[in-house]
Amino acid sequence: MLTVKPFRALRPIPELAEKVSSLPYDVMNTQEAIQMAAGNDVSFLHIIRSEIDLPESTDPHSARVYEKAAENLASFIKRGVLIKDETPHYYIYRQVMDARVQTGICALASIDDYESGKIKRHEFTLPEKELDRIHNFLACKAHTEPVFLINKTNETIKKIISQTTQAENPVYSFTSEDGISHQLWVVNSKSDNDSLMQAFSDMDALYIADGHHRTASSCRVGEQMRTEHPDYTGDEEFNFIMAVIFSEEELHIMDYNRLLLDMGSFDKNSFIEKIRADFDIRKLGINEDRKAKKKHQFSMYLGEEWYELTAKVGSYESADPVASLDASILQKNIFEKLLGIEDPRTTKRLSFVGGIRGYSELEKRVNGGEAAAAFGLYPVSISDLISVADSGMVMPPKSTWFEPKLRSGLFIHQF
Repeated sequence: MLTVKPFRALRPIPELAEKVSSLPYDVMNTQEAIQMAAGNDVSFLHIIRSEIDLPESTDPHSARVYEKAAENLASFIKRGVLIKDETPHYYIYRQVMDARVQTGICALASIDDYESGKIKRHEFTLPEKELDRIHNFLACKAHTEPVFLINKTNETIKKIISQTTQAENPVYSFTSEDGISHQLWVVNSKSDNDSLMQAFSDMDALYIADGHHRTASSCRVGEQMRTEHPDYTGDEEFNFIMAVIFSEEELHIMDYNRLLLDMGSFDKNSFIEKIRADFDIRKLGINEDRKAKKKHQFSMYLGEEWYELTAKVGSYESADPVASLDASILQKNIFEKLLGIEDPRTTKRLSFVGGIRGYSELEKRVNGGEAAAAFGLYPVSISDLISVADSGMVMPPKSTWFEPKLRSGLFIHQF
């Protein structure tokens, strides 16, 4: 049984939704955020990356940054940029990217369900990244960005989404600068709201797709607020996490690729020979597709040439949901075994490139001298993610890249 409930969203007035909305805080650095928000005084980046409004020398994790975020949020409300719904609702959020549609439900999930393992993770989090959003949320007294969750296919939810989106006009409808379409509907029907609550209640689990740090931060905030309010009942707003929940069959995971910054004592030929112990290797022709085409197959760019690597049977534990992941195979049989790179989360010898940037970005980084070699991976499947999460295990870092990203600023949850 899960608790997923409607809420009173603080959200942009329709005519400003496009200008307010932004990419999430963690897909850009400060300079990129400054450029994105230039000339737009209602960009949500003023709240989630508020260092852009302070002197360039400001530490982005200083107390002044979080104070500025709260000041900016208050200003948005005072100016009427953001308004709060009078009654609780579920919200339907649709994104269209390259003709592929994903439609989810924006709602509140329970921190108790996260802490009891009903909202399942597939990644570890870093304490310093948790602290950043904890400070942002506490300063703003709001969850300023949603997390991205997955539910297993549910016919009731699908039916309500279909009926609502066909019968009513969206309250927001725009295409962002990256070409992705965004639409939002408010679920006004009491019976539909009740049916959605029951449908989620009947589920055994939800799965974190993206936003592990925001999820953990929301929980830490809730725990702190419970300490400050020992007479809490569990119904207070701080007991929840703002999330958009999508059905498993609609989602798309892109590849998450690796750059090897140095090859240690190896040259090109000796490196290839060592790899042959665990991989079948084939050099790709000039006009061949470079992308990895199936699970356990990799693309390697080395010495201005592309190679196809296929993991040999017996070189990995096929029955283990984590050890059989391609990121695990690459880590164990090349990075650790040959190069002594034991922890991909902390090493300075690896870098990670999301699949949205394409294989040309891998070539560019290697040809430019930033890296010695690049490895393209076949994307993880949703079933792989669920299998790992259900086992109580975690994937290697940087295993999943979801696109499109949730747009920030379309809904805020105050607590």
